[in-house]
Amino acid sequence: MDKLRAMQLFVRVAELGSFSQVAEQYGCSKSMLSKQITALEAELGTRLLQRSTRRLQLTQTGSDYLQRCREILRQIEDSEARIQQQQQIPQGKLRINAAMALGLTALAPAFAEFMRRYPQIELDIQLSDEAQDLLQHNFDLGLRVASQAFDSSYVSQTITHFSYSICASPQYLRQHGAINRPEDLIDHQCFEYSYFRHKHIWPVGNVDVSISGQLKANNSVFLLQMVKQGMGVGFIPRFISHQALLNGEVVEVLPNEQKPKMTLHALYPVRQFTPPRLRVLIEFLQKWFNRHPYL
Repeated sequence: MDKLRAMQLFVRVAELGSFSQVAEQYGCSKSMLSKQITALEAELGTRLLQRSTRRLQLTQTGSDYLQRCREILRQIEDSEARIQQQQQIPQGKLRINAAMALGLTALAPAFAEFMRRYPQIELDIQLSDEAQDLLQHNFDLGLRVASQAFDSSYVSQTITHFSYSICASPQYLRQHGAINRPEDLIDHQCFEYSYFRHKHIWPVGNVDVSISGQLKANNSVFLLQMVKQGMGVGFIPRFISHQALLNGEVVEVLPNEQKPKMTLHALYPVRQFTPPRLRVLIEFLQKWFNRHPYL
């Protein structure tokens, strides 16, 4: 039995409470995973998990052992990170969680350039507009876009800042009239982004406009596509709308009015030694976005 591997699997099962999720995450079968845990329990001479058809529960011994396993695995990771820092060889795997819209737009070309520059670093990128718990899902890094600071126990580094643009298609404006003041938005078909902190309130200039419309969606890339179709007005992050504005597919409404700023944060768990692969990725993204300020 590979005890280190078994410990890693036990920790993930304990954290997720699911053999299925861990098996999918590690690319193995549930039966193999169960055999590894059973072999670990046999080696220790005690039961770590109480299994039933409905749930998994740690025994008291299992709870104590979980904390020790976490400490041991973290010490191993820190030792590897220290050695890599000394050798200055960024390599290994990075598991990254990022916002869906950000990944489909600005991050794709950035990561492509990063992969060409650092071929020894393997990226496992999971996109989701709902923020995932980094520790629970075993992520090394989370890339989060927010208009306010995170109340988080993670280390947070600023990558860049984004702005919003209010977008409409030329066709829509011809049919429904110009938008010259923030208050004019009240009479227009405005799309709501499900995860927007202000919900149906658009802070434009010195006015909080209560918008309404026929469409609500949880993805800004989709909302921009509907704006292109002439269906309404969108409050779209600049990194998503940039190309459409450049191509003339949409136009910016109220461009001189102030809008909220967003910050792209790099979040990662606190550890004694930051792996070089994580450090070089964060530094690379900071420099990449600095070279692309139009986003």
